[in-house]
Amino acid sequence: MLKWYGPIYLWPILVAAGLTILRRSRNFAQAEEFCAGTREQTYGDAMLLTVNGEEREFDRSLTVSQLLGELGIDARKVALERNLEIVPRSAYEGTELSDGDRLEVVHFIGGGSAAEETPEVSAAGDPFSVAGLDFQSRLIVGTGRYKDFEETRLAIEASGAEIVTVAVRRVNVTDPDQPMLVDFVDPKKYTYLPNTAGCFTADDALRTLRLAREAGGWDLVKLEVLGDEKTLYPDMIETLEATKVLVKEGFDVMVYCTDDPLFAKRLEDAGAAAIMPLGAPIGSGLGLQNPINIRLIVEQADVPVLVDAGVGTASDATIAMELGCDGVLMNTAIAHAGDPIAMARAMKLAVESGRLAYRAGRMPKKTYADPSSPLSGLI
Repeated sequence: MLKWYGPIYLWPILVAAGLTILRRSRNFAQAEEFCAGTREQTYGDAMLLTVNGEEREFDRSLTVSQLLGELGIDARKVALERNLEIVPRSAYEGTELSDGDRLEVVHFIGGGSAAEETPEVSAAGDPFSVAGLDFQSRLIVGTGRYKDFEETRLAIEASGAEIVTVAVRRVNVTDPDQPMLVDFVDPKKYTYLPNTAGCFTADDALRTLRLAREAGGWDLVKLEVLGDEKTLYPDMIETLEATKVLVKEGFDVMVYCTDDPLFAKRLEDAGAAAIMPLGAPIGSGLGLQNPINIRLIVEQADVPVLVDAGVGTASDATIAMELGCDGVLMNTAIAHAGDPIAMARAMKLAVESGRLAYRAGRMPKKTYADPSSPLSGLI
C-alpha cells in the first residue's frame, strides 16, 4: 500500500498522476486501491465540513455541540442548519456530524425597555395590539445601518420602541468574538421581530424565518420577499405564497407589501397578523407617495396596518398616523439622520402626536374662510 505524508493539498495531484499511470496498464482494481489508500493515509479520521460557505477540516469526528465549541461560538446565541435541515438546540449534544456535511450557523444582526416616559395615548387606554400582544409604543425601529451597536442601543432607547426588527445572518466563524446585537439590545427587554430582508424567493424567506424561530423562539415575524434589487419592491405573488405556508406553520406574520388594497386584503384573508404597505421604496426617504391607497387599506382592514419603508422625517410619520395607521416601521430615517439619537426622539413624538390627532378628529376642510373670532359686537 502506498502512503502519502506530504501536504494535504497535493494528494489530488498525486491521485490523478497515479490513476493515469495505472489506467495505461489497464489495472483498474489496483487504481481503485491506490486512490482509496491515498485518501485513507491522507485523511485518516479527519472530517471535512463546509461551515457558512467555507471548507474546514477537523482531525476527528464531532457533534454539533463540539463543533461550536471548537469554533468558539456560544450555542445559546445561534441557530444551526445541517444540510438544509434545522438542528434543534436540544439535539446539539447528540447530533454526530458526517464528512461532507454543509452547515449554516446564523445569529441576529441589526437589520431592521420602553422609554421612561409613558405616551399619553397609552395612558388613555390605547395600546398597540398585534398577534395577541400589547405594546405601549406604536413605533417599530430597525437595528441596521448605524455606525455601531452602541449607537443602535441609544437610538432605540430614545425612540421608545418596544419592537425592533432584526436580520438573520451567518456568524463570523473566523472571528467568533466579534460583538453581537444581543449583547447590546437585550431580547428580554425588547421584542425581536425577525425579518427576511434580502430574500428574493418564498423558499429563502421560509428558510430564514424557520432558522429565526429556532434561534430565538419567536413566532411573531416580519415577512418581505423582494422582487428586484433596484426598487426593492415586494414580489406579491411570492409574498402571498410564503404567508400561507408560515401561517400553517404557526407563525404570526406581519407582511411587507405594496400599497395595493386588493393584495392587502388577500394577505389578510391568508391569515396575516398585520399588513405593512410601503410608503415609498425602502431607504428612499420620500415620504408617503400614495396616501389615498394607504387610507383605503386602513379602512378595509381588520388587522393592524403599519406603514413600512419610505419615511424620511418626523412629519412623514405623523401623516401616516393621521391617516389611521396603527403604527410605523422605520430604520434609515433614524440611522442616516445627522443626529440619529435626536431623530429617534423626534420620531417617537411624531408617532404619538399623529395618533392623538387621529383620535381627536381633525376639523372639516372648507373652501372659504370661517373667522375664528365672533363678528358680533365689533367696534
